[in-house]
Amino acid sequence: MKWIYVLAGIALYIKMLVIANPAPDYPISIVDAVVKDSGVSNAVSGIIFRNRLYDTIFEVVVFTISILGANFLLATEKPSTEVHHFTDKPSVILARLGATIAALVGIELAIRGHLSPGGGFAAGVAGGTAIGLVAITAPPEWMQAIYKRWHAAILEKLSVLVFIVLSVVTLAGAELPHGELGALFSGGILPILNILVAAKVALGSWAVILVFIRYRGLL
Repeated sequence: MKWIYVLAGIALYIKMLVIANPAPDYPISIVDAVVKDSGVSNAVSGIIFRNRLYDTIFEVVVFTISILGANFLLATEKPSTEVHHFTDKPSVILARLGATIAALVGIELAIRGHLSPGGGFAAGVAGGTAIGLVAITAPPEWMQAIYKRWHAAILEKLSVLVFIVLSVVTLAGAELPHGELGALFSGGILPILNILVAAKVALGSWAVILVFIRYRGLL
């Protein structure tokens, strides 16, 4: 039986060397095709949230499982008795300034990620960076109180559920009007998916940061 597989592999290899793929009679631009189908000028966002939406769904699910895993694995450890953070004014000012810039960049990437380089994952990373910079200059109890006050854990789970529901609806063939190409309100459902991913990544990063600070101290 194995010789059949060997001969089949050799035949396929010879076919790839001898028989060329038929070339189309007209030039095809994959980028133009993606932009036209998705209605967004950023072809990368069109691929992530439309052409390869299955992959993006499971990427979000994997990130969610990673957060749950961090909480599960560290839950049995003893919390740190004392967590130190930066208290000198130059470090606090620089960190808070960097956090403000990172937060503004994250909002920009989330809102306009379908028009220019960027997107939900990059926006979420920028938001998580802003939260991390604030965390190293503030008491962990204060950060935890804000996390609970704004119900960040619930918002994170809601963002995942809404993203999955909208993705399933999109994969079923339902789409919002694309609007004018290049406008802020364009691309149908893609900008909404972009913002949901940004919120998920930022809030998930916040949860992980709090867990590691609580059980491992300020790294």
